Amino acid sequence: MPIEALHHVQLAMPAGEEAAARHFYGETLGMTEQPKPESLHGRGGVWFASGGAHVHLGVERDFRPARKAHPALRVSDLAVLRARVAAAGYVVRDDEPLPGFRRFYADDPFGNRIEFLEPA
Repeated sequence: MPIEALHHVQLAMPAGEEAAARHFYGETLGMTEQPKPESLHGRGGVWFASGGAHVHLGVERDFRPARKAHPALRVSDLAVLRARVAAAGYVVRDDEPLPGFRRFYADDPFGNRIEFLEPA
């Protein structure tokens, strides 16, 4: 069977930092918080979605940020998002060009690397 789509990406976060996740993913990136299934409420964390992109943040006891592995979120107005991320106090950085795309990276509040890209 062929793979049809990516359902979601899960990133780790430290316990008790849901407010920081809501600020970055919800307020800064404009993603909508999604309800977690009742059976998963006790684990902590928070889920977000925008368009077809779903990001689940799960609590990891011995948390270490993902500094190399990362989701790449395709956006429709990279310049506006870059300005919003920077204005919210997050460092934005460029990397080697990727043919056909403009892009930048930023770390979420926990140090997880996130790529944002837009077709050129």
